[in-house]
Amino acid sequence: MKRQTNLILQLILITLALLNFGCSKKTITADNNKSNFRVIGYLPGRENLLAPANSIDYGKITHLYIAFINPDSLGNLKGTEHLKEVAAIAHAKNVKIMASIGGGGAPAYYPAFLIGEKKTKLIADLVNLAVESDLDGIDVDLEGALIDWNYENFVIDLAAQLRAKNKMITAAIATVYKDQFTDKALAQFDFVNIMSYDKTGPWNLSRPGPHAPYEMAVEDLEYWTKTRGIPKEKLSLGVPFYGYGFGGSAPESISWKNLILQYPDKINVDEFSLNGGNLYYNGIPTIRKKTSLALEKSGGIMIWQLLQDTVGEQSLLGNIHAVIHAK
Repeated sequence: MKRQTNLILQLILITLALLNFGCSKKTITADNNKSNFRVIGYLPGRENLLAPANSIDYGKITHLYIAFINPDSLGNLKGTEHLKEVAAIAHAKNVKIMASIGGGGAPAYYPAFLIGEKKTKLIADLVNLAVESDLDGIDVDLEGALIDWNYENFVIDLAAQLRAKNKMITAAIATVYKDQFTDKALAQFDFVNIMSYDKTGPWNLSRPGPHAPYEMAVEDLEYWTKTRGIPKEKLSLGVPFYGYGFGGSAPESISWKNLILQYPDKINVDEFSLNGGNLYYNGIPTIRKKTSLALEKSGGIMIWQLLQDTVGEQSLLGNIHAVIHAK
């Protein structure tokens, strides 16, 4: 009888252990998937950064990027007012905060700050800014001609000094500039955010059409993972919260917020005709589809930019959040 009882007890313990292992494994996998996926939102710098910073739904992002902090012609960083206060707001919400440099409209004198003594000063100033303002790091959004033979050395030196202070370094990249990024330069970043938009725009009126189609996102992710060998966890897929118009009375550019105010019946499409012209953007279904793609093929999603969004059920950020956290 005692032997039979012991055998029954052993079988019960084994069964419980197997059930516990199965449940625990499933729970850990799900938690890791959710907690590691980045949602990065750019916030354009303003004279008073505090007001827009206080309007953000921090519960739906993991990283806040302040754009842009750049040197003036004398080398003094501009746009740093209230940065430490905004960092405190973000950190209180468990959101990381980065200062982004460069941008599509970076000043023409920028190349001089990527070499020699000016480079040394810029890097020192950026590292000091990250430390003194309690930022989590610096984002490098140098585009076009600024990704030249000096880019690699600049990011190598910046990365070394940031890591010495336990700070991150990330980058915004675009496939259109793919041949200008060296593998050594890309290896310096903790992760990179693909600007999968602006395929065309007001600067290229002879080429009207979608500036951020779903197919572009697929192709961009495939190039950076398969051709360049970047692990998917180090990539974030960029999506636009704005549209471009071509011809007729279509606006040259328009935010999602204004688009749905003016054309509330157009939230579920990506383009429509407008008095002889056409307007192109990403509607809610495409943003949700891109979010699903990012979940499968990358480590995050990036947004340009948060102030272009609306609130409520038509919020693109809200729809991104819903897809990420769908059961």
